[in-house]
Amino acid sequence: MKEITERHIANFSSNFLKNPRNIIISNAVINNGLQKVALNNQAKISQPHTFSIDIKTEKVTSQKKSGRCWLFAGLNLFRHHISKKYKIKDFELSQNYPMFWDKLEKSNYFLENILETLDLDIYDRTIMWLLTDPVQDGGQWDMFVNLIHKYGVVPKYIMPETFHSSNTYLMDKLITLKLREFAVQLRENYRTQSDIQQLRKLKEQMIFEIYSMLVYFLGQPPTKFDFEYRDKDDVYHLDQNISPHEFFSKYIDFNLDNYLSIINAPTEDKPFFHTYTVKYLGNVIEGKPVHYLNLDNEKMKELTLKQLQQEQLVWFGCDVGQMMDRDSGVMDVDLYLYSQALGLDFKLDKAQRLLYGESKLTHAMVFTGVNVVGDKPTRWKVENSWGEKSGNEGFYVMSDQWFDQYNYQVVIDRNLLSPELAEAADQPAKILPPWDPMGSLAVTL
Repeated sequence: MKEITERHIANFSSNFLKNPRNIIISNAVINNGLQKVALNNQAKISQPHTFSIDIKTEKVTSQKKSGRCWLFAGLNLFRHHISKKYKIKDFELSQNYPMFWDKLEKSNYFLENILETLDLDIYDRTIMWLLTDPVQDGGQWDMFVNLIHKYGVVPKYIMPETFHSSNTYLMDKLITLKLREFAVQLRENYRTQSDIQQLRKLKEQMIFEIYSMLVYFLGQPPTKFDFEYRDKDDVYHLDQNISPHEFFSKYIDFNLDNYLSIINAPTEDKPFFHTYTVKYLGNVIEGKPVHYLNLDNEKMKELTLKQLQQEQLVWFGCDVGQMMDRDSGVMDVDLYLYSQALGLDFKLDKAQRLLYGESKLTHAMVFTGVNVVGDKPTRWKVENSWGEKSGNEGFYVMSDQWFDQYNYQVVIDRNLLSPELAEAADQPAKILPPWDPMGSLAVTL
């Protein structure tokens, strides 16, 4: 068949109506929606929020209408550390503070990439990629590390949420509009023989405009502040006139450089036990590039389990929209019986889903527990950043099979690596093109 004819349509209709079951299913889906029809209650029952290893953390945070999950997940690691060490209840670090610097650094990163590609045609795939979404909310672990190294952290009350930190759409839209305008100016000035020094001087004024916009939207970041708190014994503490770097060093003291991104990308172009980076994926020009070690799924789970057994939380990145129910907080491959409901098979495996655009890393969260039977994990406890109204007071439960299919990244303490893995992790990274599926950013709202 090349074209769809009236004869084809008549045959399709006749064949559909031959099976009375099709009418029942059609009515059910039309009146209730496919998710309610296909929801597998047994899958919900089989994933209780109970875990043999359960690291107690504070109540969950909420990223609201923003794609800052990667920042929330990273700061939740720090929050757990400082809350436990200093006995501070319901403590949060400012998520607005690193977002301010991330937007500024991403703007500079984008404009530097425009300067690097001035000789490319506007229709070149690389240019079109750079222009697509230069200052989106999303990010990666190594981008988070770059921000902390350069700018430190502050408590949430020092730089609290604003309307636009929690509702980023218009802010991102207008900054993106400005950056595309700046890209036009840089490329046109280049064609009139401006040299790179002149263009960078022009870029400095551009970055000042972005800085001003960010202050309007998010407020001005502090350089010094007083840290005040009462611990769980109701004892008052005061530390005066400290900087964001001093605060991080003194109160968090987290060796960020000792953590490595492990990914599971089972595609033929990415052999296991090799490292990868992605062209034009980053935020801080002078910062650390994104660096992945690709391992098979069982090895990635083994390292994740080891870290949790040492009572260390685990930052991870996954495709959160797959087979997940926000109300119950269940993530399970059998949660929705779409195949049975529709009478169709969905046959793509993990590698095919990556290669053909069906799946990618979309969201970052934190593992805070795991249920182990014998020596095998059966389900994983997840701290999300969507507030307390979803899941079990904001916590989710992930089946081990869901981990296999839709989890793509974990951040692991290098001390847990075998000598062979440590050697593999330190080899030069293969550079992947910007549009590679592993170049996706954690950005889900």
